[in-house]
Amino acid sequence: MSAPPPPATALDRTPPPSAEARGTQLAAARAAATGISFGPCPDEEMLPDSLRCGTVRVPLDYAAPYGRQIELVVSRALATGDADEHQGSFVYNPGGPGASSITFPLVGEMPEWKKIARAYDIVGYAPRGVTPSAPLSCQDPAAFAEAPADLPVHPSPAYKQRRIERAKAYADGCARDAGTALRHYTSLNNARDLDVLRAALGERRLTFMGASYGTYFGAVYATLFPSHVRRLVFDSAVDPDPDQIWYRSNLDQSPAFESRWEDFRTWVAKHDAVYRLGTDAEAVQRSYDTVRRAVARRPAGGKVGPAQLHSAFLGAVYYDDYWAMRATALSEYVRGNPKPLADQASPRAAAARDNENANAVYTAVQCNDAPWPTDWRVWDRDHTAVARIAPFETWANAWMNLPCAYWPAPRQEPVDVRTEWGELPPVLILAAERDAATPYEGALALQRRLRGAALVTERGAGSHGVGGGTNACVNKHLEAYLLTGRTPVRRAECAPHREPNPVSLERRAGREVPVPTV
Repeated sequence: MSAPPPPATALDRTPPPSAEARGTQLAAARAAATGISFGPCPDEEMLPDSLRCGTVRVPLDYAAPYGRQIELVVSRALATGDADEHQGSFVYNPGGPGASSITFPLVGEMPEWKKIARAYDIVGYAPRGVTPSAPLSCQDPAAFAEAPADLPVHPSPAYKQRRIERAKAYADGCARDAGTALRHYTSLNNARDLDVLRAALGERRLTFMGASYGTYFGAVYATLFPSHVRRLVFDSAVDPDPDQIWYRSNLDQSPAFESRWEDFRTWVAKHDAVYRLGTDAEAVQRSYDTVRRAVARRPAGGKVGPAQLHSAFLGAVYYDDYWAMRATALSEYVRGNPKPLADQASPRAAAARDNENANAVYTAVQCNDAPWPTDWRVWDRDHTAVARIAPFETWANAWMNLPCAYWPAPRQEPVDVRTEWGELPPVLILAAERDAATPYEGALALQRRLRGAALVTERGAGSHGVGGGTNACVNKHLEAYLLTGRTPVRRAECAPHREPNPVSLERRAGREVPVPTV
């Protein structure tokens, strides 16, 4: 009688690698052998000679690594320090989905990044689908940028039906442009592309910083390739809970946007002597509503209707750098001068192609990544309920994401992002407590899922993306981590950065002159 087989080990229970995993290994090996030939950057990027560009080839479909390939455009600024300071390549992604970091290596010239730029070759790139990396489009850019446009706070049934038809047409446009390739614009493939880029740069392990959506596919990367990680920074973290990706995540943004919109209005009211828009947040809201009704009747500069007005002020909800200029534009409009508002909020024809491309990639990735409700009644019920308490952004967010209800490509199940103790080296998470685009709960959730990660919180602040910005305390933690690998034991706190200074417009000899005030 033969001896019984030995008990199964954990290794024995590990499922065999998927076709995509094998394809990623093959593509990374090819990239490592080929490398990246850096030379002048594409003319349309209008980049200085200090940046050099090249391409890395990745499979469209990692399950078919010998099939169609696409080229990702990569930019790099070499480390400025001595050879003994060099720590390899530092790759950055700003999020989106749909954003490019081609210009990011230029940050090495800024004081906040100089020490990091001495130690690292700073690398940016355009992810799959993002211009100029095999760009995706779903609609004629001129039609996408058409202005002025309405955006009712309380949409009527007729308006909702028009938006449903637009969403269906947009989803159909994506399928028409991309064909069978549409299904391959996913966070999973963005993570796989990142590993191929790592290999092409000649790095055994990756040093990476992702902001906003970049934290999500960066966390997917950490889950798929933990042994390939050297250092990871997650700035303004998305909650990676599979149940949040992406329908619930977008719904949960709206109350956070409402709170941050109140922060802006409270600041404007605090400086009523400058802006004269109201002495409390409610009064400033009334001033804004007056302007919104006025541009609905007569668009500012012929281009700024309610949708363009909202988009401009959404920028102030993301970044308090915009507070003074947006408040000035609103104040001037109320006083009979529409030019600052028209200048700030009018769509730029030159940016139409890039804006439509970014929206196309955003839509494709979010729609492909996860199941979405396909019954309009679910969307209507959920967004109507949230809009009662958070009217500023709820419906605008709904219209942006509604093509996912009618998406023609297959949906994936989201990755269960998580790593256990010891799987990763120390990881650093950065977050602003009042960030609206990626609410703070996401940073806490990500820290729980990536065991051993450290979290640095900028208390009382809400600008989106805090690393390398105006907060010296946050930057100290970021710099220490990237240069030495050192993180706080578990959590650290930073006081908020200084509030923006208001700006008044003095009238001198009949001219509008921006003058800083204390």
